[in-house]
Amino acid sequence: MNVGILVNPHKPESLPTLHALRAALAARGWGTVLDEETAGLVGERGIPAAEFADHVQVAAVLGGDGTMLHALSRLGNFQKPVAGINIGNLGFLTSCKDNELDVFAAAIAQGRYTTSVRTLLEATIHRHGMPAESFIALNEITLARGDTGRLVSLRARVNGDLLNDYRADGLIIATPTGSTAYSLSAGGPLIDPSAAVFVITPICPHSLSQRSLVLGDDSSIELSTEEREGGPMMFTVDGRDSIHIGPSDRVVVKKADRSFHLLRLEGRSFYEALRQKLGWQGV
Repeated sequence: MNVGILVNPHKPESLPTLHALRAALAARGWGTVLDEETAGLVGERGIPAAEFADHVQVAAVLGGDGTMLHALSRLGNFQKPVAGINIGNLGFLTSCKDNELDVFAAAIAQGRYTTSVRTLLEATIHRHGMPAESFIALNEITLARGDTGRLVSLRARVNGDLLNDYRADGLIIATPTGSTAYSLSAGGPLIDPSAAVFVITPICPHSLSQRSLVLGDDSSIELSTEEREGGPMMFTVDGRDSIHIGPSDRVVVKKADRSFHLLRLEGRSFYEALRQKLGWQGV
C-alpha cells in the first residue's frame, strides 16, 4: 500500500515535513511514491503525478490550499482520496496540519477517514476557426478585465437563456468549494460543499442590483464579452492558466464528468474549518 506525495517546493518546511511523513507511514507498513518534482528535491526518481492512480491508494499534498489547487491539474483524473497536509495555518482544503503527521499516518493505515466528494467545473473556450480548449477547476473560473483599468461588459446565458449583461470588473463562476475563496471576497455566499449548485458572482459591479446568483449544477453557463473597442479580457482557472479572451470568443462552463475526493480525518469537518478561518466565536 502506497501514498503518493506532492510538495510545495517553495515552502522551507516542505522537506522536513516530507521526511517526517515518510517515516510515519513506513512505521505503519506503508510505502510512498513521489512525483517527479518532489523526488528531485531529495535526489530520487519519481513518476509523473498523472500516473499516481496506477500506483497509490491515497495522495498527500504538502503545502496549503494553493498547493492543492495546483496539484489538481497535475494529478489529472485521480478518483482516489487526496489529503491536504497544511504547512502553516489550517486551510479549507486541509486534512490535517504538519504537526499531526502521526495522527494522519495512523488514520491512513487503519482506514479511519472519510472522503468529501467535491464538484469540479469544466470550462471550454470556443474561438472561431480554432480547436476548443477545456480546463478543469476546483474553486472557480473567472473572466475579468485584462490590461485595461476600466469596467468591462459581459453577457451571461444559462441553458441558452439570457441571464444578464453585466458591467463590472469581471465575473466569477464558483463551485461550493470555491465559495470560500475569490467568490467570498467578491461578496458571494458561503455554500456547503455537498450542495449541488454553482454560484455566479460579479466582481465590483457598476450597479448594486447585480448580485450573486446560486443555480443548479446541471446548468450550462455561457460567457462572452460585449467589448468591441477595449482590449481582451482575462480568463483564469483557480488563479492559473491566464488566457486572453477576445470579442468573438465564448466560454462555456458546466459540471465536469469527474469529481475531486478530498480526504477528511474523523472528527474534522467543513464547519470546523469555517469557524477557525472566519473567527466565528458565537455569543
